[in-house]
Amino acid sequence: MARPMTEVDLATLKRVAAPAASPDGRWVVFQMTETEAGSYKRSTGLWLVDRHAKGAKPIPIADTAGKNETSPAFDKDGILYFLSNASGKSEVWRVDPKVGGAAMQVTDTRADVAGFKISPDATKLLAWGDIPKECTDFGCEAKDKGALVGPGSGRLYKDGVGFVRHWDEWETPGTYSRPFIFNLEGGKATAARAADAGLVGDTPSKPFGGGEELAWGTDSRTVFFTLRKADRNEPMSTNLDIYSWLVDSRMMPVNLTANNQATDTLPAPSPDGKWLAYAAMARPGYEADRLVLMLRNLESGETRKLTDAWDRSVGSIAWAPDGKSLYVTAQDVLEHPVFRVDVTTGRVEKLKASPETLEGNIGDVTPLPGGALLYSRNSALAPTDLFVRDGKGKVRQLTSVNADRLAEFDPVKLEKIRFAGAKGDTVWGMILKPAKATEKLPVAFIVHGGPQGSFGNSWSTRWNPRLFAQQGYGVVTVDFHGSTGYGQAFTDSINQDWGGKPLEDLKLGLAAAGQQDAQLDINNACALGASYGGYMMNWIAGQWTDGFKCLVQHDGVFDLRAMAFETEELWFDEWDHGGPWWERSEPEKWNPVNHVAKWKTPMLVITSEKDFRIPYSQGLAAFTALQRRGVPSQLLVFPDENHWVLKGANSVQWHRTVFNWLDSYLKK
Repeated sequence: MARPMTEVDLATLKRVAAPAASPDGRWVVFQMTETEAGSYKRSTGLWLVDRHAKGAKPIPIADTAGKNETSPAFDKDGILYFLSNASGKSEVWRVDPKVGGAAMQVTDTRADVAGFKISPDATKLLAWGDIPKECTDFGCEAKDKGALVGPGSGRLYKDGVGFVRHWDEWETPGTYSRPFIFNLEGGKATAARAADAGLVGDTPSKPFGGGEELAWGTDSRTVFFTLRKADRNEPMSTNLDIYSWLVDSRMMPVNLTANNQATDTLPAPSPDGKWLAYAAMARPGYEADRLVLMLRNLESGETRKLTDAWDRSVGSIAWAPDGKSLYVTAQDVLEHPVFRVDVTTGRVEKLKASPETLEGNIGDVTPLPGGALLYSRNSALAPTDLFVRDGKGKVRQLTSVNADRLAEFDPVKLEKIRFAGAKGDTVWGMILKPAKATEKLPVAFIVHGGPQGSFGNSWSTRWNPRLFAQQGYGVVTVDFHGSTGYGQAFTDSINQDWGGKPLEDLKLGLAAAGQQDAQLDINNACALGASYGGYMMNWIAGQWTDGFKCLVQHDGVFDLRAMAFETEELWFDEWDHGGPWWERSEPEKWNPVNHVAKWKTPMLVITSEKDFRIPYSQGLAAFTALQRRGVPSQLLVFPDENHWVLKGANSVQWHRTVFNWLDSYLKK
């Protein structure tokens, strides 16, 4: 018998990620994270599926009890490499799927290995991890910790250090994510040597960069990696550059993109080794600028913009085996599909298939022999699974790891809304609701963060619209001005207008949702949001005072002036608001703190002590304002979370607190 999905279900559904295919395309390995009910303890293992076997089901190939195996990758001979902490720290291991048996440890390093890439000829290993800059091996005891020696516990950050804290960690001066090259001999890694000689910075970039920022050249002698110079200007800089380095030379890495002071990233060498595809922004200091697909002739250095005429931002890059086209993903009107780009003409073509297989959020695109594509897909209604699209466009679902669990849940209906927003521009959104509900539904109006983001057709383990709908709510989302997937001008339009057009879009969008679906009781609604969405809750509290029965503000900006000096990545705050605080033309125009005298809507405030993006003091200030104003309010503080709530038990507590708050105002 069907039942509503719960917050425990969300925390304990299996999570699929990082698929890898063998060179012949037969074997697909992926990592799957499982969560124990009750303890919420998580473990990740690797699972194998034979793509050519009819009705084949995934089987574990590296799933050690109490340990984690992640990041699968095949070499040219079909040997599977992966990361495991079975030895007590993160190291590279290997196993032959054709033979099976026990896995063998490949690296034995002093520092944890955070990621790796196998060279095309399988003779070398590119690995990276957090290592002091003076180390010539993969890990050493740092001599200069950037602080005076004892006797207290204080950290001393010297002038010009750059980041003092970043995302959720206090920086260790002199330690960076650094790439090293190892030789592979007899299944063992030997002779580590640094690939970043003379450079100071993180590769991959922090906090979100990964293996997509590093690549082997097809000659197995060249590596490409992305790095942003770490100095006093790093908190204001989005200038990631792509470097190349010959692993068997004593030459310094060469900066291939020195002429561009904005972001260059996602290096992807062509199959014939003649070209380097990558993505580049044009405007320094703007993290949400359009990423254009670039093509560089590696012999001549000539570079051209391949998708300059296409008003979408490239999210990932993969070459077709014949080198005549590239596959890229990009946000596009509530979806995140895959596109084929012709190398000669730059023509962009969206790949077509049934809505159930190519709509939603596509990722991990991996070209296979014969024109097939392996990819992951999720949607607002279902978590990630793996699919294969053959050369003729026919799609086969390769995994269904949560099928039995999803079948237990009541069905949810999703429909899109389209309306004229601020300035008459077309704005999109979504409605999700219980498919079998017949009564009027209270509304959960969820506002996305970013603000340059999208609440599109994708699965979330934190803000999951299906889960809210399963509690008996009609869920409404709006991709207001500033959202991504609608062209760069639409994204840019929120600049220095945080409380203007977006608020108008939200008002018009909620009304449009009510007109499109009369079952939604938009007069019985609560609004919720995190990050920029949390800012909008604080802004709504002073600007849309009669719109909602309650508000939920998570990690939201309360005081823009304090935010300008407290956040870590300054480029984000300064670009969106017109420079440092003392240079802004109207710094107080969109500042929620100036309107607390009008606050009257009950608000639940949520914050986390490890959030350095929007420090928890912003949440405490908002709660203090509510308490002093006598507005009904609650405060939930997580001491062990960052800007996101990631731990299983904390996720369950978060959702129960939020649902209890909504229910108390909307289901009386």
